Amino acid sequence: VQAAPQQVAEDKFVFDLPDYENINHVVVFMLGTVPFPEGMGGSVYFCYPDQSGMAVWQLLGFVTNEKPSAIFKISGLKSGKGSQHPFGAMNLPQTPTVAQIGISVELLENLAQQTPVASAAVSSVDSFTEFTQKMLDNFYNFASSFAVTQAQMTPNPSEAFIPANVVLKWYENFQRRLTQNPLFWKT
Repeated sequence: VQAAPQQVAEDKFVFDLPDYENINHVVVFMLGTVPFPEGMGGSVYFCYPDQSGMAVWQLLGFVTNEKPSAIFKISGLKSGKGSQHPFGAMNLPQTPTVAQIGISVELLENLAQQTPVASAAVSSVDSFTEFTQKMLDNFYNFASSFAVTQAQMTPNPSEAFIPANVVLKWYENFQRRLTQNPLFWKT
C-alpha cells in the first residue's frame, strides 16, 4: 500500500509502481481521512515508459467520495497507445522498470465525460463470479483426480476419505447458490 503520493501540481498526484511488468491489477482507494472537495473527484491514469523511455499515459477510470475505490487491470495496457491526459509535459522521472499511477482532481461533470481505455475494465461482480466458477471447477477436478474405487482403497487409520458424490453435491449446491445470488456468501 502506497499512502504517500508525490504532489506534482496543486491538483495532481502520482504514485510510483516499481517492477510494474509483474503487476496485473492496481487497486486505488481513498483512505477516508481527506475527502475530495464538493463536486470534485479524481481521474486515475496509468503511465509507463515506452520502448524509447517516453511516458505513455492511459486513463483507467475515476474515484469519488461516493465511489472511493476501484480495481483496474493494467497487465494488457503495457503495449497500448497513450491518450489525452492532464499531466502535460511535466518532467516526471521515468525509469525503465517504474510506472506511475496519476490522480488528477477534476470536476465530477468532466469525469463522467471521459472514456477510460477499454482493457482496464474495472473488476465487477461478473469477474468475481467468473473467478469463483473457475475456482469451483479447479477444486472439483483436483479432488476428482484422487478418486479411487472401494476395491482400490487401502486401510489407513490416519486418513479420512470423502465420497466423490459428496464433493459433487457440494459443488452443484454452491454453483446453484452462486447463480441465484453472487454475493450469498456475505450473509
